[in-house]
Amino acid sequence: MEQIVNLRHGDGGKYTNLLIREIFYKHFDNKLLVNSQDASVFEVKQGKLAFTTDSFVVKPLIFPGGDIGKLAVCGTINDLATAGAKPLYLSCGVIIEEGFELSLLEKIAESMGETCRKTGVSIITGDTKVVEKGSIDGLYINTSGIGVVQGEYCPKPVCEGDRIIITGGIAEHGTAIASERYQIEVQGDLQSDCMSLNKLVERIEKYMDRIKLMKDPTRGGLATALNEIAELSRLGIHLLEECIPIKKEVESVNQLLGLEPIYLACEGRMILVVDEECETILEEIRQCDGCEDAAIIGSFVNNGIRPMVFMETYIGGRRIIGSLEGEMLPRIC
Repeated sequence: MEQIVNLRHGDGGKYTNLLIREIFYKHFDNKLLVNSQDASVFEVKQGKLAFTTDSFVVKPLIFPGGDIGKLAVCGTINDLATAGAKPLYLSCGVIIEEGFELSLLEKIAESMGETCRKTGVSIITGDTKVVEKGSIDGLYINTSGIGVVQGEYCPKPVCEGDRIIITGGIAEHGTAIASERYQIEVQGDLQSDCMSLNKLVERIEKYMDRIKLMKDPTRGGLATALNEIAELSRLGIHLLEECIPIKKEVESVNQLLGLEPIYLACEGRMILVVDEECETILEEIRQCDGCEDAAIIGSFVNNGIRPMVFMETYIGGRRIIGSLEGEMLPRIC
């Protein structure tokens, strides 16, 4: 096989077939994918289904703790997980720039396959397109996912006094992308938090009657996600700055670049709104890999005015935290 992707790899003929079989089928291998024609047919249990789709244009394609392939799989799995669904199957559409190195394409496909095997999810259908050099920046990926909603989970009305849990340190993905993009050398272990959350949701499934809402703080970060929740609940949110888990490396890079961690994306974290008796749920979350820093970071309040998020600072002051306006760091996912 050649060393780079050519336009003929996208013409639907012999070379498209070679690309699909020698890279994608090799790493995504499963019966439904390999035996499928234009669509895969599968059976599901009776019940509610969740369906989601997302596109990934992250730059750079490989970053500390992950790559665009791992990100695409985890991102779609996490969208299903926050809907209370057990992910079953994914689709994968790739748009490749002419001249893209086949060895790098295979590395990304291998990463996707490995992530799928670890999470128990299969890619069962896909599509490949090749465009002229200069039309895109290397490689874009679209993934869609389908899952079965577990138990009786559904979003519930949020009440005054309900608590907010974040399942780990914030801004690690956005900061890892920034440090790589701007070639900042960081002492310590700064990596993206990119990981799948479906195992976490399985672990806390027995508490679903007490979980009001689940949301992943991706683009726009923690601040924007919380503002969306406040608007939905029509209640204010009181955050405690001292309780928000942020690694020192993350703080240092953000100070250097003039960025605010609360607006940077997470790709392996979840916000949970739970009732006031939440310590048991928090301890359960902390038992999951990558969630050791999970914390209760605030609560819902009725401030008598329009819903807003405000943060009590380290020195006891308060400041309003709005949604992200504009793009703080483009192409983070």
